[in-house]
Amino acid sequence: MTPQIRALSVHLLTATGAVFAMLAMLAAAEGKWSLMFVWLVVAFAVDGVDGPLARHYHVKRYSPEFDGVLLDLIIDYLTYVFIPAFALFQSGLMAGWTGWFAIIVITFGSAMYFADTRMKTKDNSFSGFPGCWNMLVLVIFALEPSHWTSLVLVTLLSIAMFLPLKFIHPVRTQRWRKVSLPVALAWTFFAGWAAWVDFHPSSWAHWGLVVTSVYLLFVGIAQQIVPERQRKSSAV
Repeated sequence: MTPQIRALSVHLLTATGAVFAMLAMLAAAEGKWSLMFVWLVVAFAVDGVDGPLARHYHVKRYSPEFDGVLLDLIIDYLTYVFIPAFALFQSGLMAGWTGWFAIIVITFGSAMYFADTRMKTKDNSFSGFPGCWNMLVLVIFALEPSHWTSLVLVTLLSIAMFLPLKFIHPVRTQRWRKVSLPVALAWTFFAGWAAWVDFHPSSWAHWGLVVTSVYLLFVGIAQQIVPERQRKSSAV
């Protein structure tokens, strides 16, 4: 297999996210929320592996005719923002004006954030909350907090998108990656399991979601507070 075919195959893998987004949207339109989240978790898994594969197979060099970054952003907006916002509104978990507020703030704020050229930091983390609304909405579906609690969470995270707060990328942020990557994989497992059992209230996956979500949400801020230890240079 030539390098060009390998690079093109990575783009094709990324593009499957659009198919999973459509399947998730069709499930959401029929009110099949668990099935919707199953497809979103699959799309989340694809999004987690296509980046490392793109760097490994040098897609910018061997398949420059396709913009992998743009393709990824389009699919991310669908799976991370648009479909979860629709589900949050249509499910009735945020009733009345709070639902309208949520979908407007989530979609508008995320569109601006995704176009922000300052969203990436030098250590490959994110500056501001990176619009991972699929993660928040899934936890809301699992725990079913009051709509006031959901409103507070949506408001705070919408503001956090444009604050100088660090949010890690579990794969690309090297600091504490030995912990962060397994936690992200655990979150994916708990999310898939919770959706598979139709968010059964007694499912142990719910608490796994809470613990892993709290870690992924605050570990970047913790890294801002805790200074990184300088490596001692070995004497020559």
